[in-house]
Formats: sequence, C-alpha cells, structure tokens
Amino acid sequence: MGSSGDDGYRLLNEYTNGFMVSQVLFAACELGVFDLLAEAPGPLDVAAVAAGVEASPHGTELLLDTCVSLKLLKVETRAGKAFYQNTELSSAYLTRVSPTSQCNLLKYMGRTSYGCWGHLADAVRSEGERLQFMQALQEVWSVNGRSVLTAFDLSGFPLMCDLGGGPGALAKECLSLYPGCKVTVFDIPEVVRTAKQHFSFPEEEQIHFQEGGGILVIESLLDEDRRGPLLTQLYSLNMLVQTEGQERTPTHYHMLLSSAGFRDFQFKKTGAIYDAILVRK
Repeated sequence: MGSSGDDGYRLLNEYTNGFMVSQVLFAACELGVFDLLAEAPGPLDVAAVAAGVEASPHGTELLLDTCVSLKLLKVETRAGKAFYQNTELSSAYLTRVSPTSQCNLLKYMGRTSYGCWGHLADAVRSEGERLQFMQALQEVWSVNGRSVLTAFDLSGFPLMCDLGGGPGALAKECLSLYPGCKVTVFDIPEVVRTAKQHFSFPEEEQIHFQEGGGILVIESLLDEDRRGPLLTQLYSLNMLVQTEGQERTPTHYHMLLSSAGFRDFQFKKTGAIYDAILVRK
C-alpha cells in the first residue's frame, strides 16, 4: 500500500501540481512582473510591484513569494520588509528587452494552449463535478489520512466528528486507527445525499462541542515567513484563484482558534502534504 512518504507518490504529486507552477509563470509574465523589476533602478517591495502591475498587494505578495521558491525571483529583507528582483533565469528569458526573451511564447501558452488542454478529458468524463471531487478526496485520504490522524494521539476522544467529511474516507481511516471511537461525518445535505448513493457513509447529525472536546485541523501549513513550502504556496494561490482563500501559518491559525475559545494549541508538520493542528475546548 502506498503512503505519503513514498517516493513514487511524491513524484506523482509533483506531476499533479505541475499546472500550478505553469500558471504562476504565466501569470507573472501576463502581469509584467519581470519587466517591471527589470526596468526598476533596484529591488522593489510588494507595494511597489502591486502598484506597478495594478494588482492587489495580497495576491501580489503570494505570487512573488512563490516565484522566489521557483527561483524566478530573489528576495532580500531590509528592516523587516521584503524586496524582490529578477534572477538570471528570469532576466534572460522572461523580460521583453532580453534578446532571448520567451515572453510571447509563454503568453500564447497561457492564454491559448492552456485553455485547450483543460478540455482533454471531456470526452471520457461521465460523473458530475461533486462526485468526482468526492472520489478525489477518497483517493487523497487513502494515502494521506494516516499521517495526519497519527500526528497526535486521539485515543482520548471517544466521539469524533469529521466536519466537511464528504465521502467518509478520513472517518474510515480514523476508525481503523482508533477502533474504540465513534466517528460521525457531517456535511451539507447535497454532499450527504451524494455520499450515501456512492459511498459507505454514517448517519448525519448535528455537532455540539462539550468540555474536553477538541478540533483536529488538517491543512497544509505555511512557514512563518510565508515563503514556503513551495507546495503550500501553490495551494494558497490555488485557493486564491478558486475561492479567494489562502493557506495560513501556525500563528495565524493560533489566533483564529484562540479567538473562538479554543486552547492548548499544538501543531505538527507531518512531512507529508497535509499537516495537523490540535486544539481543545
């Protein structure tokens, strides 16, 4: 059986997220990030780049930091503020003034070719988007579920609820690890109906937190400086594109959960795709 630490799975995950890397490259070229930095007299901070490319400071910062991880940009910190500049690679191939510029090719790939490739599987697609997403979750947790559920000892929680648990894959993994517990999967009615039709799924019920309860947050955690890991940065941009969301640092989660009355904050980097946070109430 595969695991999140398996080299083959890691390679597969790199392939799966390859489109995100492409879109970072396409977006930075489309916005003119590399040209702006090439024309500037020196490194620029986030505010200057955002103003220069007419984009939001938040989205610009996410994009710039991901470009740093991809070695398309360099960053230096002065008095707590980050300043960005092109690398040799981006100067040679990603600026319009360079004799070896690939900008027009990349813009064509991003605007035209990429959109066409998005329809590659249309001819064989037979399931709805919701079911396909739930099947994808089933596959993700079959490999990653054990690492997040064993990040902390959850044997002290006899009753567990998987909020937004979809097909119940994580709940099943939880039962295999903690056979003495009872797990309830809770989701919106449409998801529950789909799950009951296609997956083995516990009965839905309302969630109540009582003294001694806790939450296990399963997410991909950003480093505190928000400049890594690369995969989490890509996920953060993916959330920005799809839901205007973002990935967060442990400190950010601590602030959010503390304000909701949770205590005993603990987090662990699992070394896999997803990390774990445990809090109690």
